[in-house]
Amino acid sequence: MTLLALGPEGTFSDHVARRLAGEDEEVRLMPTIGGIFAAVEAGEGDGVVPIENSEAGGVGPTLDGLQQHQVAITGEAYLLIVHSLASTKPLHSGMIVYAHQQTHEQCSTFIEAEHLTVVQTSSNAASAVAMQEHPGTGAIVSPQLAALYHLPIVATGVQNSTSNTTRFVRIGRRDGGRVGLVAGAEKCSILVDPHENRAGLLYDLLGVFAARGITLSRIESRPSKRGIGTYVFFIDLVLSTGWEDAIRELKQMTSVKEFGCYPLLEVN
Repeated sequence: MTLLALGPEGTFSDHVARRLAGEDEEVRLMPTIGGIFAAVEAGEGDGVVPIENSEAGGVGPTLDGLQQHQVAITGEAYLLIVHSLASTKPLHSGMIVYAHQQTHEQCSTFIEAEHLTVVQTSSNAASAVAMQEHPGTGAIVSPQLAALYHLPIVATGVQNSTSNTTRFVRIGRRDGGRVGLVAGAEKCSILVDPHENRAGLLYDLLGVFAARGITLSRIESRPSKRGIGTYVFFIDLVLSTGWEDAIRELKQMTSVKEFGCYPLLEVN
């Protein structure tokens, strides 16, 4: 079996995927998150994708993938993120530094304090390659990636917070019907698409959970892509008594896409 993750080699996604992969699973790296979703939906394997970061928030391509493709979430994992500045030159004001968009956001305090000029890249590994191709520049990458590419580190722990954490989800193909409850499940995820905008809408939608004492661990709005001012809502709820009744009632009010109920996976 194949486990798909965002490449190239050395990304945080690669790191997590190799630690979640079973003995009979081969990790295959993909160039984009969107490509991972398409491949999973086509039955080429399962996928591991980042869904949110404690500093930068939701990962847009993953949320779009969940909205657009027929997949289910089968597990989640958390990774503490440490970033370092690599360069062959000493740190100096105005240094050109390559960084992925999420990395840029997660290290914004250091970048602004040191007056660095950031050029965004498609991945942390792409940042490492760009630095090698442009002598005198720098790259913000993980210590592991710096070691992989033999990059000297000039500053470590440059992320905004020492508790900087990225949440990853494992996804699998959804073959129609309602998604199931994975053994050991602790959390469920849904997408709510109201198709309307009125006073008290969000109050009514969330009320089905409040009435049953169900804790929501995350709620995030995203553009519906039907026009300005219309939104969908990604909701994570803690698995507890009455959750099925809550979703059943919610479906009577609006459109709901279920992604399943799933356990916490350990990243060894």
